[in-house]
Amino acid sequence: MKISKEIRVFCPKCNKHTPHKVKIYSKKQESGLNIGNRRRARKLKGYIGKVKGAATSKKAGKHQKAMLECAQCGYIVERVLGTRTKKKLELKTG
Repeated sequence: MKISKEIRVFCPKCNKHTPHKVKIYSKKQESGLNIGNRRRARKLKGYIGKVKGAATSKKAGKHQKAMLECAQCGYIVERVLGTRTKKKLELKTG
């Protein structure tokens, strides 16, 4: 799914349509010390073996997120572009 590097959308801070720079959202690496990760490791540890695992299911496509930065005020808005899709978000080069 291709999107242009700059799109004109509504800025809630300026309260009008302005050009926005588009940056593809990428999730940062999570800490291994989160409570969820610690709890899961504790559950998987021991003599019983694999207690908790992922249920087998058909993978749905993910929502593709983009960060839109207003050219006038610099306000950044997170926007889901398109619906669930397996295609990655890509910026147009031309």
